[in-house]
Amino acid sequence: MPEPDAAPAAAAEASPPVPRVLEIRFTGSGSEYFRIWSVNLLLILVTLGLYLPFAKARRIRYFYANTLVDGQALSFHGDPWKMFRGFLLLVLLMAVYSAAGHLSGTAAFVAFLILCAVWPALWRASLQFRLGNTSWRGLRMRFDGSLRDAYLACAPSYLPAICLVGGATSLDPEALKAAEGFTPGMAIYSIGAMCMTLFAPWSLTLFKRYQHNGYRIAGQHSRIKLSVAKLYLLSLKTMGVGFLPLLLGGVVVVCIGAAGVLGGGQKTLLAGVLVGVGIGLMYLLMFVVVLPYGAARMQNLAWNGTRSEALAFRSRLKFRALFGLTLKNWLLTALTLSLYRPFAAVSTARLRLEAVSIGCDEDPADWVASAHAGHADATGDIAGDFFGIDMGL
Repeated sequence: MPEPDAAPAAAAEASPPVPRVLEIRFTGSGSEYFRIWSVNLLLILVTLGLYLPFAKARRIRYFYANTLVDGQALSFHGDPWKMFRGFLLLVLLMAVYSAAGHLSGTAAFVAFLILCAVWPALWRASLQFRLGNTSWRGLRMRFDGSLRDAYLACAPSYLPAICLVGGATSLDPEALKAAEGFTPGMAIYSIGAMCMTLFAPWSLTLFKRYQHNGYRIAGQHSRIKLSVAKLYLLSLKTMGVGFLPLLLGGVVVVCIGAAGVLGGGQKTLLAGVLVGVGIGLMYLLMFVVVLPYGAARMQNLAWNGTRSEALAFRSRLKFRALFGLTLKNWLLTALTLSLYRPFAAVSTARLRLEAVSIGCDEDPADWVASAHAGHADATGDIAGDFFGIDMGL
């Protein structure tokens, strides 16, 4: 006959673990990273840029080692020599493109089409390399997005870009002087520029879906719910936020200019200087406001819609906090002639990372490492940074 407490004990062992939150902390310091950044910058200058992949590997390792998820740091295992080979290949590719641009507009357009043909593959390789060489708790991450989906994600931005570049290369300055009204090249260029603007939120939605739907760790497959309508709404809100500094700055500039005209003499000269300063501050303020607003809202929108079988991400990045930090970083970077940049990078990483938490329905200690090895192709990793592709947060 079983012991009286055997059944409750067996039930307790069979019960699922209590859901908990995996907090993210960033422990890096500006003074530590300043030493890494200054040495990297010096070696990049001495080697005429050839040290760039090695500098990037050092930077990634530092930020990963100081990113703690549930008390466990991330690790980066990428080989900088493989990144260096990819860097040389990309430099060669861009040199060919630049040379084609000096030959003729047609050659430049053909070279651009070649770049369009290979870029989605490089982007996919970038994500595979970065995730395949990232680990947490000894578990390698990976990226499983298909090559077909990479091309489909790029399609809405490719077609307008091809029209834009094709129209630009067909513009002949002499013909423009003699022509009246729009030429066919100008029409194609205008259509391409307009479509790129209209399709931008759609393209960003497809980019984010492709990225977040491909993240893997152990048996966890991430999925994102992100609608195109939400991105268009965010774009409209961002445009509205950007319009406010322009409106307020414009009113101030007009008032200063009017006061100078009415005062005459030296007051007019002083007013002109103040108007120039006001325009510069207005331009700066627009970016200090617009970029943090868009970044904060985009991070929250993307990560709040991302989850896997046992993980649910939550981002609470506040626009006010990111705006204040961005304004402080820009001012101190300007006053220190860019010497504050490593401190700015650390403080921004801390704010954005620690705004994210992860709800977990399982115990990560029970996860089994995947049989997939780290991805070895480093060409795309450099290409991703070159073309400004966001790798995540």
